[in-house]
Amino acid sequence: MGADRIDLSNKDFSKQDLSATSLVGARLVNTIFQGANLFEANLSKTDLTNANMVEANLYGAKLIQAVLKDAQLQNANMVGANLSSADLTGANLTGANLMRANLFRANLTGANLTGAKLTEADLSDANLNGATMPDGQVA
Repeated sequence: MGADRIDLSNKDFSKQDLSATSLVGARLVNTIFQGANLFEANLSKTDLTNANMVEANLYGAKLIQAVLKDAQLQNANMVGANLSSADLTGANLTGANLMRANLFRANLTGANLTGAKLTEADLSDANLNGATMPDGQVA
């Protein structure tokens, strides 16, 4: 059973083990997941606007159609994460590991990807307008 329409905004889940948790459709605005383990968690269609996910483990997590506007994802482990059609407008992905991540049709407008690892990441049809790329260049 998913967490559709559950509101966990402004909660603190720092360093919690939430691996394989399903929070599909939940409202998680301003929620703190700093250093949390979200290994293979399903966060599809969640509203993670302004969430703090610094150094979170999102390895293999599903964030399909998730809203991550202005989210803090510095140094997050997002290897193999599925962020297809996610809204990452203004997100800070500095130093994030996005190897093999699926960013198909993701909106990365104004996102900061400085130092991010994008090896084998799928960025097809992604919106990179104004995004700062790993090498510091603005798209």
